[in-house]
Amino acid sequence: MVVVAILAAGRGTRMKSHLPKVLHSLGGRSLVERVLDSVEPLSPSRRMVIVGYQAQQVKAAMQYPNLEFVEQTQQLGTGHAIQQLLPHLEDYTGDLLVLNGDIPLLRTQTLQQLLQTHQENQNAATILTSHLTEPKGYGRVFCNSEDIVQQIVEEKDCTAVQKQNRQINAGVYCFNWQKLAQILPHLQANNAQKEYYLTDAVTQVGKVMAVDVEDYQEILGINDRLQLAAADEILQKRVKEKWMMAGVTLIDPNSITIDDTVELQPDVIIEPQTHLRGNTTIQTGSRIGPGSLIENSQLGENVTVQYSVVTDSLVQTGSKIGPYAHLRGHAVVGANCRVGNFVELKNTQLGDRTNAAHLSYLGDTTTGNKVNIGAGTITANYDGVKKHPTHIGDRTKTGSNSVLVAPVTLGDDVYVAAGSTVTEDVPHDSLVIARSRQVIKQNWQNKKLDNKSTDEH
Repeated sequence: MVVVAILAAGRGTRMKSHLPKVLHSLGGRSLVERVLDSVEPLSPSRRMVIVGYQAQQVKAAMQYPNLEFVEQTQQLGTGHAIQQLLPHLEDYTGDLLVLNGDIPLLRTQTLQQLLQTHQENQNAATILTSHLTEPKGYGRVFCNSEDIVQQIVEEKDCTAVQKQNRQINAGVYCFNWQKLAQILPHLQANNAQKEYYLTDAVTQVGKVMAVDVEDYQEILGINDRLQLAAADEILQKRVKEKWMMAGVTLIDPNSITIDDTVELQPDVIIEPQTHLRGNTTIQTGSRIGPGSLIENSQLGENVTVQYSVVTDSLVQTGSKIGPYAHLRGHAVVGANCRVGNFVELKNTQLGDRTNAAHLSYLGDTTTGNKVNIGAGTITANYDGVKKHPTHIGDRTKTGSNSVLVAPVTLGDDVYVAAGSTVTEDVPHDSLVIARSRQVIKQNWQNKKLDNKSTDEH
């Protein structure tokens, strides 16, 4: 049995931000959400987040079921933070896994190894460590030949000789809670920072072992924007390597970004300067980009998207999007459709084999199958107060520069004459002409020139 506690009370002053550090985004999720996600496969009996700075904002941002929050009203160090758990875990007899909310690259496998080592050796505590070539900024861990921890010293309190040690404390601990609970009330702030260090408890609980993480990048903390950018680069490398090994082609991977929440199938091709965000799925045979943004959208098989933006939308098999199209607001594009140059769809559903080839806006619109939207067709869906729907039947065609003033319904097999402004419903199998009759005035230019000559005299 294990309880997870995540330290998320600090402000993170080096981020130079009003946003709490743990809420800064990395690859589409906040730092602390990434830490929480890494512990989910461990099936902890309880998950507790220790909050302090802007506690209400942190709580509101974390929509996880059965998540518990513990407040640390004064930020007096890591030991003080864990002291806040004492009244909440009075009768608990299992292990406590402690993580920092600003270490977002930890893999679940690493935490599983830490727990396994802790439990198999019946340790009082087990800590995660790493050997860094440049250990500046980290506390140092001193072990014997059997990985038994002898001492942990925060860098601020290290002597010049101690700073030569490259084994660092990753800030991830597994404790026997009953043994830790006996030590916590007696921690003292005898250090340069006048804080209560959890590391002081580590060396007092009994037998403590160190587990070295294989990939030191997993334990890199985020303290400023430079480190956030470095973490994003590491995450992107992981994600892109994963998908290329799974059969996805990335043309110029360095110009592409992919959130690790995205799902791709084999034989998807991602062109340069393309960015895939959020809960996006792309099925086999699709070609995305160049120069496209896909966010929280689902794309079927053999879809192409060029120089376009697709957000919160669904594109079904065989459809072609772009160049320079914009789908948003839960647009749904049926199978084998074309949404072409400078077409915008907002909260619109296109039936199968429907084309909107260029220069159109369709908002709050539903079309049937095999509809053709002429160039420059606009659905005028907003009356200044409310949005209104437009319904277009099967096989209907709109002429160039048509305006459909919602609410309006066009039946099946309707033809809308070019330049029409349609304000009333149109029945099936009709031609609608809604424009002024053409008037021609001959010799118009000559009269204008004559009048100009008279004025000059």
